[in-house]
Amino acid sequence: MSIGNFSYPMPANEPVLSYAPGSAEKAVLKKTLAELKNSEADIPMYIGNKEVRTNKKVAIHPPHEIKHTLGYFHAGEEKHVHLAIDAALAAKDSWSNMSWENRAAIFLKAADLIATKYRSYLNGTTMLGQSKNVFQAEIDAACELIDFLRFNVHFLSEIYKQQPISGAGMHNRMEYRPLEGFVLAVTPFNFTAIGGNLPTSAAMCGNVVIWKCANTQIYSAQMFMKILKEAGLPDGVINLIYVDGPTIGKVCFNHKAFAGVHFTGSTGVFNNMWETIGKNMGMYKSYPRIVGETGGKDFVIAHKSADPDVVVTALLRGAFEYQGQKCSAASRAYIPSNIADEVRKKLIAGVKSFKVGTVEDFSNFVNAVIDEKSFNNIKSYIDNAKKDPKAEILVGGKCDKKEGYFISPTIIEAKSSNYVTLCEEIFGPVLTIYVYPANGFEKALELVDRTSPYALTGAVIAQDRDAVELATNKLRNAAGNFYINDKPTGAVVGQQPFGGARSSGTNDKAGSILNLYRWLSARTIKETFNPPTDYKYPFLQES
Repeated sequence: MSIGNFSYPMPANEPVLSYAPGSAEKAVLKKTLAELKNSEADIPMYIGNKEVRTNKKVAIHPPHEIKHTLGYFHAGEEKHVHLAIDAALAAKDSWSNMSWENRAAIFLKAADLIATKYRSYLNGTTMLGQSKNVFQAEIDAACELIDFLRFNVHFLSEIYKQQPISGAGMHNRMEYRPLEGFVLAVTPFNFTAIGGNLPTSAAMCGNVVIWKCANTQIYSAQMFMKILKEAGLPDGVINLIYVDGPTIGKVCFNHKAFAGVHFTGSTGVFNNMWETIGKNMGMYKSYPRIVGETGGKDFVIAHKSADPDVVVTALLRGAFEYQGQKCSAASRAYIPSNIADEVRKKLIAGVKSFKVGTVEDFSNFVNAVIDEKSFNNIKSYIDNAKKDPKAEILVGGKCDKKEGYFISPTIIEAKSSNYVTLCEEIFGPVLTIYVYPANGFEKALELVDRTSPYALTGAVIAQDRDAVELATNKLRNAAGNFYINDKPTGAVVGQQPFGGARSSGTNDKAGSILNLYRWLSARTIKETFNPPTDYKYPFLQES
């Protein structure tokens, strides 16, 4: 029974803690890191009301300390996908019929648990499992995930308020139903917040979810799942399983009740998903929602009026924070010839000043890349650049995987505007710069726009306002998130809704009200209070 309209006002963004020397949060986190390292986690799948353990245990190692074992997860197989779907569909009616205020309370409580009791644990599992330094973990696993949960509650409450007008003698209303079936959430390794947002945004709308996280993010994903359970999430609403991509796709995309996919990952995988879903349209109850954020080849273009120090800072942070393993990371930069020498010199000095190592030493700016496959892929680009006359490595280039998957931050200067590292996504600590004639800004903008198939993030740096205006217009379709005099990373929920177009995804803007609409199916209801009893209209009479 509805007994009131309840208010969920716009929240404030979660404050980022400093972890300064002597701070309470730093002491707590150091203690938590030691606790996590001194025990081996036994990580089950979460299917319905069961913690499922299998005979296939897979070890989890910190990418920066591969000889250490953080624990083991229990890998699943095809039957576990079927079990998860059954559990989700069994929970669907009660979950979708639960009052909004009770659904909302679960996610708001989860946000508060992360902000307080579990902050150090979600940050700690992210740092150790995904090799993030303390600041990168804080802005991701704590602040961004908290913001997603709180802001999405607010956004959804605003959607529910949107109602049609009613004419005389009638009442019109709009219901915002969950989708008919289950939603598949497929999440990446690089952001704990994305891992949490993709399943919960759909679940918040009354949907039930199968959640497949990347194997390299399981350590923090299971911590978030525990938090959701403690917050009161009913069994079966979100089912966390550890199954390979082809297997989960085979089962989910061939199920009549498949209602949508919420995806972050590679463009190639997303394209295959879309193709498979299209071929299977005849078997679904309704057209599935396909929402994806995929690759990027994100740019920074500097104008001849740019402050070199602003350019350098934007590139050092934008390209090398979290080892360049952000969808939004600056991976190609276009520098005008008049400031190129100064920018080169300061970039090289900046990279040489970076400390690289484990996450437990908070003075390390750069840590390890996620796994050996990624290490080998990034190394291949660097090795090729070392012997290619069309490229010069200005700094970095060292790759060492004896202790962990460490790749020194590397800057390549391309002599050709279509050199491979200016065009292809690398997803690592590799920045390629290209120097263009200082008076050729407009041509350089055209080059930026056509070089990459992606359109995720980008930035222009200029003190000349006409240059800013020109870049904003010329690059209108080159980035879904466009930054002026800043790095192209660091989108904040509620402030910079995130997503790109072209080969970067469907641009459904995580962190905004737009994304929530994708997990709802509206029903219009008209009630007539004094219905007519004769079909004849007045116009039928001639006199």
